[in-house]
Amino acid sequence: MIQFLLNQTLKTLDDVDPNTTVLNWLRGSEHRCGSKEGCASGDCGACTVVLGQIDGEKMRYDTANGCITLISQLDGKQLLTVEDLAQGDKLHPVQQAMADCHASQCGFCTPGFVMSGFALHKARSHSQRHEIEKHLAGNLCRCTGYRPIIEAMQKSAGSEQDQFSRDEPQTVTRLKSLQQAQMGELRKSNRCLLPKSEAQLAELYQQNPQARLLAGGTDLALTITQQYQTLPLIISLNQVEELKVITVSENQIRLGAMVTLQRCEQVLQPLAPAFARVLERFASPQIRNHATLAGNLANASPIGDGAPMLLALGASLELRCGEVTRVLPLDEFFLSYRKTALQPGEFISEVVIEREAISPTFNAWKISKRMDDDISTVFGAFNLHVKDGIVESAKLAFGGMAAVPARAKSAEQAFIGQPLNERTVGLAREALANDFQPLTDFRGSGIYRLKVAQNLLTRLVLQHNEPSDALEVNAYVN
Repeated sequence: MIQFLLNQTLKTLDDVDPNTTVLNWLRGSEHRCGSKEGCASGDCGACTVVLGQIDGEKMRYDTANGCITLISQLDGKQLLTVEDLAQGDKLHPVQQAMADCHASQCGFCTPGFVMSGFALHKARSHSQRHEIEKHLAGNLCRCTGYRPIIEAMQKSAGSEQDQFSRDEPQTVTRLKSLQQAQMGELRKSNRCLLPKSEAQLAELYQQNPQARLLAGGTDLALTITQQYQTLPLIISLNQVEELKVITVSENQIRLGAMVTLQRCEQVLQPLAPAFARVLERFASPQIRNHATLAGNLANASPIGDGAPMLLALGASLELRCGEVTRVLPLDEFFLSYRKTALQPGEFISEVVIEREAISPTFNAWKISKRMDDDISTVFGAFNLHVKDGIVESAKLAFGGMAAVPARAKSAEQAFIGQPLNERTVGLAREALANDFQPLTDFRGSGIYRLKVAQNLLTRLVLQHNEPSDALEVNAYVN
């Protein structure tokens, strides 16, 4: 049984197929056709909806791609669509601003923009252009152009409270009552298991190792929407609160397996600014609000942005199978293309980073065809410990260069014990050709990838030796 609020209406679903996406349920069962399907992969934002959940004693509203959000992920939350925003004949401030600024032509993408604007409105973020662009990075428009849309967001930012603000205490109370009614209870809903604790999850997954674990689902859902497969059994981690915990101690940063990329960005900003800065470019806000760092590792994509950074930081994983836990260095996790060291029934419970491993020189760069909402062609992460001008230790990791994310160990040795100068980087560039023989695909040729990776080594040394020089495009273009 899955329970959630559709605006203020309680929905209880007993027999819905767990492979059903929120978008298909809205359009098919509820006849809410405002949300559109443009790509079925979370790239265009036409399907954007907003999920509300309790944050302390208030509501937090996050955008989501309805086309790749599965129905079980609504459990215990509030779902809002574009149909919910107006009150009678009075448009919501975001809708009114879109109309006043002539920010819609064909209208196909407009509901998605409105919902992203609504989330921005509820977050009470600045009306500065950069903040607005960040919030709209997951929404595409082919005909209107972005100037009037951005103007509409600026106009509606900080406008008067809406009905959702007035109803907030009631919404919090209703969601809390849902959670209390489900307290500690293992629930099942038509080939979908919804554990409430890590212990329940461990037992269920050990008993059903063939099941697919659903965390953020931003990659798993593509199995359904792009490959047209049916997942026979899903274990949803949505209600396992222990996996959403972040612990920052004097020595370690421990990120639970259900910690979203958005929360990772916020926590890591003061601890590893370069890590947080790259996460800002990870996919789109709709994806980052729900995708998890552990899920990014578990799917073992050779172009996942999280793995190279964690490899460079020497991160480890806490894995659990039943009652047994073990710690595995991330270096030993990726075995071959899309294959990991996870055993049947075993899952990632935490990602662990030793704080002393984070060098002041740590940096990472994503090379892609677009600044926002794009997949890496090459990703490089670099963690050098330098003392008195000499490199004492080096961890260099890359994505997009091999069948798995991997460290460049020959290039690392070229740096160790050497000063950061032109000669050293020249040796490291040569050594990198021994570490990788990248493949050619539609994102780039092998020759291009190797040259880009070598150039990132040069950029690393330039950044260290000339820190005042602006080497990033966004350092001078706003």
